[in-house]
Amino acid sequence: MKKSLWMSAGATALLSASVLAGCNLSAGAAQKVNITLWDIQTGQVQQVIKQMIDRFNQSHPDIHVQPQWFQNGPYKQKILIAMGAHNPPDIFMGWGGGILKSYIDAGDVYDLTSDINKDPQWKNRFLPSVMKPVTFNGHIYGVPYTGVQPVYFFYNKQLFQKYHVAIPKTWNQLLNAIKVFNKNGVIPITLGGKDLWPNLMYEEYLVDRIGGPEAFNAVLAGKKNAWSNPAFIKANTMIQQLVKMKAFEPGFSSVSYDNAASTSLLFTGRAAMELMGSWEFNTVYSNNKAMIDQGNLGWFPFPSVPGGKGNPNDIAGNPSGYYSISKASKNPQAAVTFLRDAVLTGQNVKDWINIGNVPPVKGIEKDLKQAKFGDFLTFNYDLVKNAPNFQMSWDQALSPAQAQELLTDLGKLFLLQMTPQQFSADMNKYIGK
Repeated sequence: MKKSLWMSAGATALLSASVLAGCNLSAGAAQKVNITLWDIQTGQVQQVIKQMIDRFNQSHPDIHVQPQWFQNGPYKQKILIAMGAHNPPDIFMGWGGGILKSYIDAGDVYDLTSDINKDPQWKNRFLPSVMKPVTFNGHIYGVPYTGVQPVYFFYNKQLFQKYHVAIPKTWNQLLNAIKVFNKNGVIPITLGGKDLWPNLMYEEYLVDRIGGPEAFNAVLAGKKNAWSNPAFIKANTMIQQLVKMKAFEPGFSSVSYDNAASTSLLFTGRAAMELMGSWEFNTVYSNNKAMIDQGNLGWFPFPSVPGGKGNPNDIAGNPSGYYSISKASKNPQAAVTFLRDAVLTGQNVKDWINIGNVPPVKGIEKDLKQAKFGDFLTFNYDLVKNAPNFQMSWDQALSPAQAQELLTDLGKLFLLQMTPQQFSADMNKYIGK
């Protein structure tokens, strides 16, 4: 899914970066414990993190946190090489899920469980649904540090009003809305199918609505033929129903979200809806500020599926970005102190809200309502707070091999080049890989 993070570089470059970070301390600060931190954030988000680190360094004279910033795409390879060379940073960012689990299984990640459990205030800081991607077998291996990014439908209010379409609350109501828009020459749903990851959002939601979290959890658990669960077959049949009834724009498989091509169909009035993560708001604001200023952009949760086992309040998306501590860190308690005292506390929480992010912490309802675009921020917060299950994007939850095959097969499924049964049979081959 979007915001997937993950720079090729040799081990020599990694070693050099670590040495340079250690040498940046002045003679007067020689007794400080130096903590290296790797992250990929840019722009306003990076500034919020820098401010958080600066405040911590000033208030903790015995610890110095030194961030290093990397480009988004290649980061995954960079941290993988560092872990393999046993030369990782003290603190590293990620999305949790399958990738973090692979590091945990290799003994490369510090277990935070006892540190968090002995500090009730820290333990109760976060919304419960965001901790799942970093919790394995009851043990905690990371803490959230960025805003939540749930997925839901964005819609063009003017088009809904013009054609008297009510916000769909059920799957059948969504199908009826699609028929109305098609009849009037409006693209019902825009889809950036070229990037593949936007396709995944439909699969994630439909499988959960039909079979509940248990269906995908069986895949994560490595159960044989888990992809043959009827929930996957039915979900993919419903996806192909959308394609056949022309729910998406012609040539959707060549349209990209990353360059705002798909979203432009929404804000120019050619398309009525787009299923996307909360970052869609910023995409629209950056490209067509007037749509938001005039109140023409709306949003609603993914519809329920009658007869399904899943809770209609379940959501999918990116629960958060997470910081974890390397097992190889020579100063794990100093790193713990940073995570406890700096991350998502006090001013840091306010800074996130001020740039339009929703931090996954308890008790911020009033701050969100009073913020700019408070209705949008509150909508996101309530979705996460009330979600029995917040499913992280499958391409992050699964191993890299499974995730790549999943995206490839979904591309074929959406193009009607693969049946739901063929999809399941092929994905079953990748269980455990």
